[in-house]
Amino acid sequence: MCIPSITGSEVLTHRLATMTCKSTKVAPSVDFDHSCSDSVEYLTLNFGPFETVHRWRRLPPCDEFVGARRSKHTVVAYRDAIYVFGGDNGKNMLNDLLRFDVKDCSWCRAFTTGTPPAPRYHHSAVVYGSSMFVFGGYTGDIYSNSNLKNKNDLFEYKFATGQWTEWKVDGSLPVARSAHGATVYSDKLWIFAGYDGNARLNDMWTISLQDREHACWEEIDQSGEIPPSCCNFPVAVCRDKMFVFSGQSGAKITNNLFQFEFKGHMWTRIPTEHLLRGSPPPPQRRYGHTMVAFDRHLYVFGGAADNTLPNELHCYDVDSQTWEVIQPSLDSEFQLSEMWRIACVFIKIPIKMLSPQMPSGRLFHAAAVIQDAMYIFGGTVDNNVRSGEMYRFQFSCYPKCTLHEDYGRLWENRQFCDVEFILGEREERVLGHIAIVTARCQWLRKKILQARDRQRQESDEGATGGPRDIPGGSRPSSTQPLLEVSIREAEAQPFEVLMQFLYTDKIQYPRRGHVQDVLLIMDVYKLALSFKLSRLEQLCVQYIEASVDLQNVLSVCENANKLQLDQLKEHCLNFVVKESHFNQVIMTKEFEHLSTPLIVEIVRRKQQPPPRLYSDLPVDIGTSLVQDMKAYLEGGGLEFCDIILLLDGHPRPAHKAILAARSSYFEAMFRSFMPEDGQVNISIGEMVPSKQAFESMLRYIYYGDVNMPPEDSLYLFAAPYYYGFSNNRLQAYCKQNLEMNVTVENVLQILEAADKTQALDMKKHCLHIIVHQFIKVSKLPNLRSLSQLLLLDIIESLATHISDKQCAEMGSDI
Repeated sequence: MCIPSITGSEVLTHRLATMTCKSTKVAPSVDFDHSCSDSVEYLTLNFGPFETVHRWRRLPPCDEFVGARRSKHTVVAYRDAIYVFGGDNGKNMLNDLLRFDVKDCSWCRAFTTGTPPAPRYHHSAVVYGSSMFVFGGYTGDIYSNSNLKNKNDLFEYKFATGQWTEWKVDGSLPVARSAHGATVYSDKLWIFAGYDGNARLNDMWTISLQDREHACWEEIDQSGEIPPSCCNFPVAVCRDKMFVFSGQSGAKITNNLFQFEFKGHMWTRIPTEHLLRGSPPPPQRRYGHTMVAFDRHLYVFGGAADNTLPNELHCYDVDSQTWEVIQPSLDSEFQLSEMWRIACVFIKIPIKMLSPQMPSGRLFHAAAVIQDAMYIFGGTVDNNVRSGEMYRFQFSCYPKCTLHEDYGRLWENRQFCDVEFILGEREERVLGHIAIVTARCQWLRKKILQARDRQRQESDEGATGGPRDIPGGSRPSSTQPLLEVSIREAEAQPFEVLMQFLYTDKIQYPRRGHVQDVLLIMDVYKLALSFKLSRLEQLCVQYIEASVDLQNVLSVCENANKLQLDQLKEHCLNFVVKESHFNQVIMTKEFEHLSTPLIVEIVRRKQQPPPRLYSDLPVDIGTSLVQDMKAYLEGGGLEFCDIILLLDGHPRPAHKAILAARSSYFEAMFRSFMPEDGQVNISIGEMVPSKQAFESMLRYIYYGDVNMPPEDSLYLFAAPYYYGFSNNRLQAYCKQNLEMNVTVENVLQILEAADKTQALDMKKHCLHIIVHQFIKVSKLPNLRSLSQLLLLDIIESLATHISDKQCAEMGSDI
């Protein structure tokens, strides 16, 4: 049975679409516009030259005759150049302006006129329009230790004319400061925190950069969880919010990440407690580091972290609120063979002289972004040495994986539900999807199997009963009634939170200080223990422990005692008996109403704390959504399949709910015109993909996997458009896979796929490789299985590109 076409707002293009190509290995991040009807029939690729994704590259350092090595300076990016201003060289403060051309990789002194700012370091510099603005910093003669002071002046440098001008601003001014944060947003310069010479600050000021004549400074009235007073930290703007990470706050250095909403002037501390043990933690606390924004990510590099100078690059995803350490490409670091190492020792050449491509750890360096790369310059390295090095890091900007969001929408919309859970004594009902639930929870899987067996037994005995209606009319046409599963030990509200976790791997973070939220998560934790969901257990524990405070600790402790949650009870008891907490807690009215055994336990704990027990046993963090859905596709979900996908007549069992969650094409089909025989023919437009490519597409649908051979990428390049995936993540990976990974070993398979999909430039590229590597290609066994027409294409290409002399030489080699 052929798949019906979709009309109206659900029109999906069935043709290959052109992607704008750059000379880079990085795929563009562009969401689909399915309302756009015009497309081009041919896949357009770019075969180089490329820069490898996540590659560090060492660029020419700044020569001493151009500018001194330095730290505590600033860099800004304007068009295709990096501008370096100020800093110190270890002896003197600087106020020179250097320019690095990223295309020519050349250094020079920038042209300047007028009076530049006085020599300074720990100032800030930002770009607005065609100008650079420099604010504040520390000035004076550090060599003679005289005239040292912080500044609050504001200078403008016009890139077009090289003119320096000081802005004279009337009215109140920010306190003079250094080591502060600065950024530009909504035509304004924003200044935050820093050091005034006596104390660290956490105030915020702003000034409009549009009209110099009427500009004035304005102090911002901040609200929310305002970061503590701090200095030597970076700021970056992403998703219309400003982010502050770590820095020095008195003697305390933290690794907190805060976000500031410009519109409401509201600060929020982004919690890191929700990260599971074993998942990537946030970077160590540090200061003197850099942070830049690119796409939806923040990149943190360097700084001083607990008396070390780490050189890992940390990445924070603003959308998913997760940290990861970026693994640099293999060619980022100079790899010396053992022979070379022996030779270096023998001729007494220090291995450090063979400079690696990766920057060493450093602090007080500076960073800026041009197009799709980050540039890092200078800083203080080992032994307090100033650096004049420039490094480039190539970003990747693939669209984010929408797996969790897609399954989350399936849960919220309740479309295609096929199971109804009857909960608690009140028999409240919660709808769900058998495919998701049985993939994630073995305890519920057994319950569903038992209920299904009972339903079949009743059906065999002639029991009748129409299908139960689902609210909203979201039930697909089917002869099977909703499967009813009774769970007496669960109430509806915590069970719904548990279900949300099954679909998304997340639960909503409790509102700080709200006792009812914390108690709800405790009920969820009790269910997680009963249902043996280790990952959810860990989430609940971390959420609750992070939410316990002086106002709710007794309520949480009493509830933990009642539910026999010993780990949480221990946490609460230890919290209460802390020296800084105990007197405040016992003076509350809640303490008077505690049960006597619990009061006795608190008093005994205060008088004689138990010895701390440390366990070396690894914590079971359970399996993730990706891991569970992978196992489900690989056979774990076979007995719950409810749809048959036909690929060239060959059946492949699958799950309607999963297909509908990830593909608007399948969603529209199952909602509007579900085939009665439960079988759907698979094609991508008029093309039937190979079996291998089809399996690659299923892996992407079920658990977001994008790893595949290049020939699969040719078949699947148009799949995101045809099947209506949430974004073009799969297409971006397919494009990069095709551009980077055509080799002699796979060129014949890709040639066949290119011919079948009519990807003409890929076919041309393959023929080019075959012609120039024909001696190797001729020995491949797949050559003999090519069609006659493709063999003729190869012969024609050989005849076109190879001279008579080359043909004779090639013939003698064969």
